[in-house]
Amino acid sequence: MKHVTWVLLLLGQVPALYAQQQATSPRKEPVKVTDMLKIKTIGNVILSNDGSKAAYSITSIEPDGDSKQDYKYNSQLWLVNTDGTPSSKQLTSTSASQVAWSPDGKTLAFVRTADGKPQIFLLSMDGGEAIQLTKQKNGATSPKWSPDGKKIVFASSISLKDLLKDSVLNPGKSVPEWTMERPGFSNNNWLKPTTTKADPDGSIDEVRAWLDNNVNDRKATLINKLNFQDEMNISGAQGFTHYFITEAKPGAAATAITKGFARFNGVDFTPDGTQLLLSGNTDVSQHPDRALEQEIYLMNVDGSNFRKLLGSKGKSYFAPGISPSGKQLAFQQGTTSFVNVQSLAIMPLNGTEKDIVEIPMDRSKGGLTWSRDEKYVYFTAQSNGGAPLYRADVKTKKVEQLTDYDGGIGAFDLVNNKLVYTRTDITSPSELYFADASAKNAKRITSLNTDWIQNKQLSLPEKKTFVNSKGLTVEYWMMKPANYEPGKKYPLVLEIHGGPSAMWGPGEASMWHEYQFFASKGYGVVYCNPRGSGGYGQEFLRANVEDWGTGPTSDVLTAVDKTVAEGWADTSKLVVTGGSYAGYLVAWIISHDQRFKAACSQRGVYELNTFFGEGNAWRLVPNYFGGYPWEQKAREILDRESPFNYVQNIKTPYIIFHGDNDRRTGFVQSEMMYRALKVLGRPVEYVRHPGGTHELTRSGDNRQRMDQMLRTWEFFERYIR
Repeated sequence: MKHVTWVLLLLGQVPALYAQQQATSPRKEPVKVTDMLKIKTIGNVILSNDGSKAAYSITSIEPDGDSKQDYKYNSQLWLVNTDGTPSSKQLTSTSASQVAWSPDGKTLAFVRTADGKPQIFLLSMDGGEAIQLTKQKNGATSPKWSPDGKKIVFASSISLKDLLKDSVLNPGKSVPEWTMERPGFSNNNWLKPTTTKADPDGSIDEVRAWLDNNVNDRKATLINKLNFQDEMNISGAQGFTHYFITEAKPGAAATAITKGFARFNGVDFTPDGTQLLLSGNTDVSQHPDRALEQEIYLMNVDGSNFRKLLGSKGKSYFAPGISPSGKQLAFQQGTTSFVNVQSLAIMPLNGTEKDIVEIPMDRSKGGLTWSRDEKYVYFTAQSNGGAPLYRADVKTKKVEQLTDYDGGIGAFDLVNNKLVYTRTDITSPSELYFADASAKNAKRITSLNTDWIQNKQLSLPEKKTFVNSKGLTVEYWMMKPANYEPGKKYPLVLEIHGGPSAMWGPGEASMWHEYQFFASKGYGVVYCNPRGSGGYGQEFLRANVEDWGTGPTSDVLTAVDKTVAEGWADTSKLVVTGGSYAGYLVAWIISHDQRFKAACSQRGVYELNTFFGEGNAWRLVPNYFGGYPWEQKAREILDRESPFNYVQNIKTPYIIFHGDNDRRTGFVQSEMMYRALKVLGRPVEYVRHPGGTHELTRSGDNRQRMDQMLRTWEFFERYIR
């Protein structure tokens, strides 16, 4: 099936398809909330070195033990021949991920949990069970094969506490040069192990030893870090990623190739196998929380001759990829600001910053991959509601779009003229495709979701645009109810995305089910990418700086107004929902506009001064609002832009969700918003999900995901039916 062409034809014939859909709808089922459990998602995909086989992971949802209501995620490895014969086959029976082919195509390396730690396993294509390769006390992840297939380099995470005692990774058992920022201590000598007896009634040193024991026994959490929140909790611990190399033989000892207090986040072999390319930050004079720059390095495989290729103050150089010949380096570069689009760049591997050549492309890019002939660099980029695959001509610096805006390309790999990729579109949230190097002659290989979805009554999005008050073209999509009949009026839900730099469209996998669920319940759905969204370039991305409320509100409400003008939406039955930044914008909207009959905010931000303190995404405050809460100019903007300061205007029935362990936005603000509305006597309901993080609706507990969706729908039904 020529799937990409079919989708384009489909979107060009939406009115006819609605009529056809209506005619055939009695034979199809509505999308149910439990259909969420049927969705299978393809993760990483990689071609063998000769391009004859592709290995990929599939994450599915299955019952958790004997429970009939709880569900868990399960990730398995699969194999398919690229010539189309035979069909895919499953390679593993217990959870596996991060697959990597050996150069000869005879062995797969992958990661699986063993004794509570991630470890690397080897699976022979000749058959048999997977064999555990590593037994690292700190775990092993991200395997990469050497070009000759004899060695594997991998990552291992280690805490500062363990690093201080590790004579291999920290020769001399020294302490960091950067200060731990503990008040009253002029250096880090207090970190050194001590034999002092712990005694709460003893000397100052003995009392300190007693207090340290309380930290070790988790009776106290000592925090001196700037970034003290992770996704789920607060922590004073500092961690590091170090790289090891081992022979690809079970029982072989691994050798550390990085050491000390530098921070690394990527490694790979050069094509000749003699060197390693790394990325990270090796500035040991700055605390890791304060060093935002990213740099690129080369070193010999034995750890010697470590040298910096790229790095300068206030700049980030990241995601490096070496060309097959080893002569050229592709990477991304930009400032350390959060609100910018990084540029694609190329330079000779032995060059300097003066040799950098930028390839113009005003979109955020990912997955840089060289073609074998080194003519192109391939990448994906969110753009105009999709995530197309692109390639940049290295010689001409021209960028060619290979796939359409109506789908989202996830993982992909390329060998010679064979391209494999995952795709999300209207007909399925995840499938695997083969194509040639120009993404032509695309063929869908899997039917993970397509088959069961064929029996579902879907709503098809219609893309529209308008020009906003800043002269920017804003895209939005309308989805009529799945049971739409001309001449009837229907409820309409406005769906808003987070970020604020996220982007929604037909290629967004995370919202596929929610959109179709509401459409199956008889709602129309409208969503748009207001100013500040990603996928439209630097000017559009920065159009909401110091304006999180009024400007984006104007854009999303214009999308509602234009949808209503189509004639089928019931203006007495408008509802609105959104999460994270969109939880913020929902609160802003209902404190400034009274058109909605009910509203829902999930994991939102409501008071920006408080968000600065309780959210691990706190750097959004200085990046978007130009300063900190104690600075008068910034404080005035933060107060002006905080929905909580308009809470007295909220009269719309309102349901607020938050996870107990959401540390990205923090949860205190949601409690503030709820309490204020209760004091004011407004119709408000508050739902907390135990253990839930900021990712609850995307990759969280599946029972809680369904709970949130059903509670939102049920709450809306109270006010519109």
